[in-house]
Amino acid sequence: MSAVATGVWGRAEQQDFRSRVRGALLGAAIGDALGAGVARLGTDEIRAAHGPDGVTDLVPAHGRRGAVTAVTQLTLFTVDGLIRAQVRRDTGAWHPPTDVHRAYLRWAATQRDWGPDERRADNGWLACEEWLYVRRDPDKASLLGLGDQLMGTLDAPKNPTADDAGALARSAPFGLLVGWEPQLVCQLAVECAAQTHGHPVGYLAAGAYAVIVHGLARGETLDSSVERAAAQIVPRPGHEPVTEALTAALGAVRQGVPGPERVAALGDGRRADGALAIALYCALVAEDIRHGLRLAADHDGPSQATAALTGALLGALHGETALPPAWLAELEGRPTVLELADDFAMEMTQGPALHGPTSASPAWLTRYPRA
Repeated sequence: MSAVATGVWGRAEQQDFRSRVRGALLGAAIGDALGAGVARLGTDEIRAAHGPDGVTDLVPAHGRRGAVTAVTQLTLFTVDGLIRAQVRRDTGAWHPPTDVHRAYLRWAATQRDWGPDERRADNGWLACEEWLYVRRDPDKASLLGLGDQLMGTLDAPKNPTADDAGALARSAPFGLLVGWEPQLVCQLAVECAAQTHGHPVGYLAAGAYAVIVHGLARGETLDSSVERAAAQIVPRPGHEPVTEALTAALGAVRQGVPGPERVAALGDGRRADGALAIALYCALVAEDIRHGLRLAADHDGPSQATAALTGALLGALHGETALPPAWLAELEGRPTVLELADDFAMEMTQGPALHGPTSASPAWLTRYPRA
């Protein structure tokens, strides 16, 4: 796999890109936290618990307000794997799916270990963050798919019947590879999704979503990004449910005032195509990020996944300053998310100043080992 080299970045372009990266990752985490508190409730139960307007603010989950789930954990390790891939490229060992898979195995260790294993030379800094060593409703397919060292591929995918939103929900970071062409972004997201979710709906939804985020991170419109995503997946076998989900989301925008009924008509989010349609619709009709996230969380099904997907779309579209500050203030792990977002932006825009074939920053290689 190869990628188109990124041109020289000016200061304004770097600042805009960093804002979009922060927006996407923080937006996903906020959506995850908002949805986590109502993830097990149906629409009627949400109304009974939180009033006729549904969930309007963060509610306690996992013992606190603002707690994130495995959706955010896996998204962070996706970013870690993508940075590692860029760093390892200097060695000639250029295979991003392998580097992302290794990152996912480091996440899997957080689900079974009490804390960081300091004997592991490849931990880097993210896997040493103790707050990540907690199980927060991970999807079954991800746990099973990463339960051994064998990497699933498109030819031999893990969990070939898994069509839920687990892989889709962690796929926003692939879209932040703005120096790559859309077809490569799609291919990488699809290959990494197949490591745990081997059903075409599971991995093609991830590819389509990554291409949509990619367009937004490049400053394009949501509509044009959706069109490009559809063009990328139509040639692939089994695309029909995903392309139908994209079409349904666009069509629902013209069907009346946004509300839970419109969302329910798109699916409950338990399948990846339904979750993709819900997130896309909520992003398209959102008056602002708060409104979009509330709409994405206020429905039957896995609210943390659909709200996280919506948050990443709106964050990539509008940048970090559009995020609700009161929700940011309570977000679990915000320093970690910000630190990783800035590292990713720095690697993508100034990577040659951090490492190369002949020399590298020791501090950077400590953070992102080539091992």
